[in-house]
Amino acid sequence: MSNGEKALSPNYSKPGRKIRKLQRKLARQQKDSKRRNKTRLRIAKLHNRIAETRKDFSHKLSTKIINDNQVIVLEDLNVSGIVKNRRLSRVISLQGWRKFRNLCKAKSEKFNRDFRVIDRWQPTSQICLCCGFRWGKIDLSVRSILCLSCGTEQERDENASKNIEMVGMGHRHDLKRTGNDCKTVSAASYCELSRITDLQGR
Repeated sequence: MSNGEKALSPNYSKPGRKIRKLQRKLARQQKDSKRRNKTRLRIAKLHNRIAETRKDFSHKLSTKIINDNQVIVLEDLNVSGIVKNRRLSRVISLQGWRKFRNLCKAKSEKFNRDFRVIDRWQPTSQICLCCGFRWGKIDLSVRSILCLSCGTEQERDENASKNIEMVGMGHRHDLKRTGNDCKTVSAASYCELSRITDLQGR
């Protein structure tokens, strides 16, 4: 969040492993047998446990956010594109981001809070909060970024959350550039530096 607070979601890996193990067992069992029906019920109970845990976490977190803030700003994420990452698809799908967004919106209307959603095309994770320098797209494995312009080391998610807050409140990304001592170096300067480095053989 923009105040630096992080919300840790429940760990669904243990029941998830049990479900996959039971599903392999279910595939080998004879149809309409008593043991297959028992296995099927065990799988359904584990799915229900995960759903109830996720629902409980989403309700508690959304209630806390609504109670502590007057304005709630969320980013419209392209979830269908994110889940194409095979390493993260299962984890992301289990979080229930759409359900969490709907809960925040409904509770905001109930308690007269200002709920806003910014455009998914805003480069919130590609811009330095301090100087406004845009470093472009970076891999998801990179969690900490050192700005080439102002030299400030930013934690990826904290930097993005503060940019989301600034855009949601109606400000531009380059608002803090005014009066800042650090200057954004042009792309040509970087190309020139890299050319000199190559000539020296380092």
